[in-house]
Amino acid sequence: MKIIENIKEIRINKGIPQKALADALSVDNAVISNIENGKRELKVAELENIANCLGVEVIDLFTYPEKYVPSGKQHEDVEAILQIRLKDEKKVEILRSIFGDKNYEILNK
Repeated sequence: MKIIENIKEIRINKGIPQKALADALSVDNAVISNIENGKRELKVAELENIANCLGVEVIDLFTYPEKYVPSGKQHEDVEAILQIRLKDEKKVEILRSIFGDKNYEILNK
């Protein structure tokens, strides 16, 4: 099952020991080893604890290495504000180079 492979790969990539997963599920280390080796089935109820322990969302256990992005959140607008403090003479020079002389005069009114 791909989800088991994903859990193991995420765990290894993040340097999380099997013991941490065992503690999150309140089971013995051997149980985690058996899950990862296909000797014990993973219970759906265990997925949330595993995801929390690995620092991912439950859906990401299924989609790994891709990260699930809900529709509608892919194209959110990003706004960045840059603030630079300059002496007045430099400020005028830079604003004129960005906006042009005519637009600078409009902005400066």
